[in-house]
Amino acid sequence: MIIKNTSLFIFFSLLFLSTVTLQAQNDLKLNFKNSTVYAGIEVGSKGVKMSVIEINRKNKKGSVYQIVKDTAINSDFISFSSSTFFSTLDAMGTLFNKAAKQYDISSDRIFTAVSSGVKGQADKENKTAWINNLADSFKARIAEPSRNLTVIEIAEEARLSHLGIIPDERRYSTFLIDVGSGNSKGGYFPFGNTTDFKLFQLNWGTKSTSNAADKRSEDDKTLFNYQKQLGRVLSGAVDKEVIYAVNESGAYNMSDYVAISGGIAWSVATLLYPELIDNPVVPVTYEEVEKLGEDIYTKYPSLSADVLLKKIDGKNFNKIKISKEIKNVHQVFDQKSLMAGAGLLLKIMRQFKGVHEGKEFYLVKNGQVGWISAYVNQQTGK
Repeated sequence: MIIKNTSLFIFFSLLFLSTVTLQAQNDLKLNFKNSTVYAGIEVGSKGVKMSVIEINRKNKKGSVYQIVKDTAINSDFISFSSSTFFSTLDAMGTLFNKAAKQYDISSDRIFTAVSSGVKGQADKENKTAWINNLADSFKARIAEPSRNLTVIEIAEEARLSHLGIIPDERRYSTFLIDVGSGNSKGGYFPFGNTTDFKLFQLNWGTKSTSNAADKRSEDDKTLFNYQKQLGRVLSGAVDKEVIYAVNESGAYNMSDYVAISGGIAWSVATLLYPELIDNPVVPVTYEEVEKLGEDIYTKYPSLSADVLLKKIDGKNFNKIKISKEIKNVHQVFDQKSLMAGAGLLLKIMRQFKGVHEGKEFYLVKNGQVGWISAYVNQQTGK
């Protein structure tokens, strides 16, 4: 594979590379001599995540931070049931204690927040009391009555994601889109500062697109009919909303680079270039994603771990690790959801594939830790 725009590719990759490993079980191996370690714990739609972040404020170019460890515990808080409430509370307590005891991070350097996805679902179902109860219960659990469990608004989360994912040198030329399960969000900074942020929103994500196609399939659940109904969903409501959202954002004229994060971005990057398993950012073209979308529908067995591994040349690849990652993709996304996610990606990418000017596309594999890392960095800088 020939990497297009090598300098930019390296640039994106260096931001995300987690070269840090655990030294025994207690100590984190850090990269800087004069740095401080923080932790950010996020209650998300699917579970609770913790990012351990090293921040070096004595760098000549300003504050430098990187994620040295990230952990997630599935708890499904947005089901808003008694069982998922307590599993979320337990997960928060477990991760908080891990940060404090295993990583020796003081309480004032552990930040806790609730994602915009949780807030949005709670608002929709009139369940905001569940968030308040979770905050009160967590404070009692860790015996910190004054602890702040910040609830993040969608625009702020999108802004923080940009700050956490995109390198400073590409801050004002990159349009970021996070494709989630139920919706997608992102945006860019149009005025050369990190305060004014242009929000991009879609009411479509991988799961909601797949569900819409499945609902249209009615009693005919064959793959052929699903593909037909998916095409109708994508060319109808999805296409109209994507065109409107991109045009309204003004992102086409303002952005040279389009970075796409989310589960489907990780999946597509892994299936296209499994040998780049250690590269957290993978450059792709519209045509490559289009071809993969066709293969997901017509040649799905060719995307299995066994088949893809046979296509990787060379002995310097950790094929056990690559095989595990490919299998993980197929565990997270079945064939239909991969079809829906790839189709949604193509609809978004198509709006940036101009006749006279094309944009460069990058798939971000570990964007899920982007906003919380930027949030911690922002809080510690106050």
